[in-house]
Parts: sequence; C-alpha cells; structure tokens
Amino acid sequence: MNTTFNPVIFCDFDGTITMKDNIINIMAKFAPEGWEAIKDDILAQRVSIQKGVSELFSLLPTTQKEEIMSFVLEDAKIREGFGEFVQFTREQNIPLYIVSGGIDFFVHPMLEPFGPFDRIYCNEGDFSGEQIQIRYPYDCDEHCTNQGCGCCKPSIIRQYTDEQQTSIIIGDSITDLEAAKLADIVIARDFLIEKCEELNIPYSPFTNFHDCIRIIENRLNVQI
Repeated sequence: MNTTFNPVIFCDFDGTITMKDNIINIMAKFAPEGWEAIKDDILAQRVSIQKGVSELFSLLPTTQKEEIMSFVLEDAKIREGFGEFVQFTREQNIPLYIVSGGIDFFVHPMLEPFGPFDRIYCNEGDFSGEQIQIRYPYDCDEHCTNQGCGCCKPSIIRQYTDEQQTSIIIGDSITDLEAAKLADIVIARDFLIEKCEELNIPYSPFTNFHDCIRIIENRLNVQI
C-alpha cells in the first residue's frame, strides 16, 4: 500500500448507495401538494437542506407511516457492487462512514445486510404528532459555512480526519456539495457532477461501486 495515501471514506446513501433518491421517491409516490416547489428550492439552494427536507415531510401525515415505510423498503434498490465495495474497504482497513441526508427508518434497515459499519449518520423521523417531523442530531459545527445542512457532512469529515489522512467523498446530489468542497478526493455522479463542473471541483465519475473500487485501487497502488 502507498504509505502516503491514508484514506477515510464518507459515502452518501440516497442516490449513491441506492439507485434512486428515496426522499424524492417518497414524495413522488405520495405526491403531497406543493412538494415539487420545495424540491426545486432545495436543488437551487434557495432554502437550506434542513429547512427543505423538514418542509417536505411536514406535508405527510403520520397516519401514512406504515405505508411509506413499506413503499420505500420495497421500491429502493442497492447500487451494483456495493457489497463488494464494503468488503474491499474491510480488506484494506479503510474506515467507511455512511453520511446521509436520508431518514433512519429506511437508511438503517437497508444497510443492515451489509454492516456493521464504522458509523452511520442520518436524520431521524418523528411520528409522534399529526405530521411527520424530522430531527437533525448531526447539525453543523462552528466551522460550517453552510448552516442548515441537516446531517452536516463537512462537520463529520472534520471530526474523523486530520492532515495525515485523505478524505474521500462519494455522492450524487446537492447534499454532498459542501463535503465535496472540503474533501481531498471526490467520486461523483448525477447532479453532484454538474455542481463540481460548475465550481471547478476535481472529481472522478462513477456509475457503480466497482468503479469506486477501481478509483481507490489506483490510488492505493494495489492489485486485487
């Protein structure tokens, strides 16, 4: 292994580990009035991710809890190669943190067959009231320039890396942008590619997790 390369991986969940963004899928399926305008505001960065996601779920009544949970767990598909990728990180002793703007009621059940992980960070669903509320236990630290991340990925990166380590972010969307600005290596797809190109952030594209293995192997200088 190249001793100058000491990676720590921070991997998104929705649209990265899964084929689709589960929050968008839930909204498209149950179609509460006004959800598309909120989604557009989030992507255009007119509202913070935390505010936008809270507004989206507040459109849904808690009486739909079981229906929503059943739908997302049946509909979501894991991206090709993820199991092999997890095994690869274990064999290479690379820390792998899941950092997700998704919600615990679907993130944890879908990841369980592939675990355990070094840590899973995500937001939490609260079904105690009439409308679904979202709790954010991993909020921005004092160094975050984008207050309102929800699950603040840059704050988590700062917590688990130092100058001797190489931070790798794997992601697909606006929730990964601030992390991409901070990371040493960005592995991107979909909307995150557009933002990286717009802001001149270097990245490597991926379609599946076999691509991610190859990208990291090239830096590790190992032959598997």
